[in-house]
Amino acid sequence: MILLKSLQEIAKMEKANRIVAEILEGVKEKVQPGIETRELDELAEEMCRQRQVQPAFKGYRGYPRSICVSVNEEVVHGIPGPRRLKAGDLVSLDFGVKYDGYYGDAAITVGVGAVSEKAQALMAATEKSLYAGIAGVKAGKRLSDISHAVQTVVEDAGFVVIREFVGHGIGRSLHEDPQIPNFGPPDRGPTMQVGMTFAIEPMASMGAWQVRILRDGWTAVTQDGSCAAHFEHSVALTENGVLILSRL
Repeated sequence: MILLKSLQEIAKMEKANRIVAEILEGVKEKVQPGIETRELDELAEEMCRQRQVQPAFKGYRGYPRSICVSVNEEVVHGIPGPRRLKAGDLVSLDFGVKYDGYYGDAAITVGVGAVSEKAQALMAATEKSLYAGIAGVKAGKRLSDISHAVQTVVEDAGFVVIREFVGHGIGRSLHEDPQIPNFGPPDRGPTMQVGMTFAIEPMASMGAWQVRILRDGWTAVTQDGSCAAHFEHSVALTENGVLILSRL
């Protein structure tokens, strides 16, 4: 069941997502060669305490940290630890909070120092595909229009969409209906309506789309070891069009 949100609920979600965006920006500023990924987690948690919000991921289905930090071939759900970042790494930061009963969720990928031209192109294409998907959020259109827009941008740039993970509805729960794949033909699935709220999150790879899960039970990596990128925004469909909730 897809839950429609009132204007009051969307306003609460916007507050939650603005906090997510602020914290992601703060963590992004600390991404540099030599820093341990657990230091980024500690910063995210401290910023949550300062804002009196609950980190959404910590404890969710047993996840042990407050933020997901995924490096290079790690696609998503990387658990922060003693790994030190080095120049040329790609780092995906996925983060959420719960505030006043509602969730916010967003992700960005950043380079550590100077990165390769191909890495820059991967990040650019993945972020562009996110905004293409968001542009597809329109009342009366079908849900798979989002999916098709994402896939088209990624593949036109010469990369591939990770198919194992999908976007999702969001609101009082971190993951609600519907699921939003990042691939597929247009004009399929439910018709979008005012009041729907989604987390759209394309993930793309330089190589193959297949992934495997590491022994920690969380970290997803590309099977072929190719680098990946991940961008995400939470959005709401309003009478005035799509509203990006998780943008500063």
